[in-house]
Amino acid sequence: MRALISVSDKSGVENFAKELVSLGYEIISTGGTYNKLKEAGIAVIEANEVTKFPECFEGRVKTLNPYIHGGILHRRDKESHLDQAKELGVEGIDLVCVNLYPFKATIEKTDDFEEIIENIDIGGPAMVRSAAKNFDSVIIVTDVADYDVVLNNLKNDTNTVEFRRDMMIKAYEHTAAYDSMIANYMNKRFNGGMGAKQFIVGEKVFDTRYGENPHQKGALYEFDKHLSDKFITVKGEASFNNMGDISGAAKIAANFGDDNAVCIVKHGNPCGFAIKDTLFESYTEALKCDPVSAFGGVVAVNGVVDGELAKKMNEIFLEVVFAADFTEDAIEEFNKKKRLKLFKQGTQKLDLANDPFNFKIVDGGFVYQDSDVVGEDEVKNAELKTTREAREQEKKDMEIAVKVAAGTKSNCVVYVKDSAVVAIGMGMTSRVDAAKAALRKAEDMGIDVSGSVLASEAFFPFRDSIDAAAEAGVKCVIEPGGSVRDDEVIDAANEHGMALYFTGVRHFLH
Repeated sequence: MRALISVSDKSGVENFAKELVSLGYEIISTGGTYNKLKEAGIAVIEANEVTKFPECFEGRVKTLNPYIHGGILHRRDKESHLDQAKELGVEGIDLVCVNLYPFKATIEKTDDFEEIIENIDIGGPAMVRSAAKNFDSVIIVTDVADYDVVLNNLKNDTNTVEFRRDMMIKAYEHTAAYDSMIANYMNKRFNGGMGAKQFIVGEKVFDTRYGENPHQKGALYEFDKHLSDKFITVKGEASFNNMGDISGAAKIAANFGDDNAVCIVKHGNPCGFAIKDTLFESYTEALKCDPVSAFGGVVAVNGVVDGELAKKMNEIFLEVVFAADFTEDAIEEFNKKKRLKLFKQGTQKLDLANDPFNFKIVDGGFVYQDSDVVGEDEVKNAELKTTREAREQEKKDMEIAVKVAAGTKSNCVVYVKDSAVVAIGMGMTSRVDAAKAALRKAEDMGIDVSGSVLASEAFFPFRDSIDAAAEAGVKCVIEPGGSVRDDEVIDAANEHGMALYFTGVRHFLH
């Protein structure tokens, strides 16, 4: 029996090779892997002894040879293949262990195109695909984490076709992801990221109980280990819908640096947000905005939840609390609620992946775009359009209002007072309806919005929303501007003695 080992990630390879030798395998290897195994005292055959041809072109050609690929690909169940292999002097290769040149690590560390090109693996993917194609006879290993699994199957005589089939699927996933990464990189570098083909590749983290509804299957996938590293289940099972709400809440709560931000989300939209001196105060103020919607909601906490805050949260039914971390007292308190789910990052503050792109399924395909973010100085650099200028607290409230509005389904308006959302209207077909709905709910909750800041994620097409805001006591408005009736809106704000700012940036969320 023969095994071909050629790996870029050499962790654990010496022990793997030693174990294979003890099981009766001859080892074939190339380049650095060959040297490492030889230095470890492992009997190893250099690939060019098999290929009868020297490694050439500065290592670009090592294993692209019929003695290698014939050894992998010839069928052991066909007498004609066995006869031809014997005639040509091709010896069988029964196990292939390959992981590929570190293309991802290369593009992260350098912009040198020549170095990037040289870190595109050719021989490796070819061997992986050959071995995967002939999985009926050959074991293909592409993941260091599978070394022990492979050895256990070989030692326990459980090297079944089902096992090899599983390894085959993993191998094709591996090469598909690798080629997708290269294609996406090249399109980003030369075609502005919008090439003729776009590849979305995710790695499975876990199955959700079901999809949006019980008759749908669901699973969570990640792009770059962010969720594997920073999504820790403390209590319960995350559902498909939970993950959407957690993401939306976390994006808002984590968007304020180290501030004690708390965001409450229900069905994808924020229904409460605040930044106060303590997380306890922030949650208390966030809850005041809309405690009815908060019932059964998802809370994201930009910090560590302690026992006192947990006790406060337990006063109503919450479905999920997602936080940077929890104290032991908090977990003990939360355990009193059987249906409550807890997830954490294991950090001091929430940390976002900041994915550079997002996409949405449409009938027959998907639309793809750069991610939308509120610029660091977007509010600071907003243009004052009225006589009255915002006060210092109003400027802080403007930043909160704009960032919350950017994370709320359009059409939306957000009212913020003293660093807390006091009213919010979202998902309406008209902006004036969103403004009125927000004020009507605030009135029902007994919340005084006078003196608040109003933000809209897109321009106000008419002055009616400004008039309604002024009647409610709003003193400051921030919006993108860009309407043909901007002058009417500005005049209305001046008439009411309001400060009005234009950011010049729209933040639709559909």
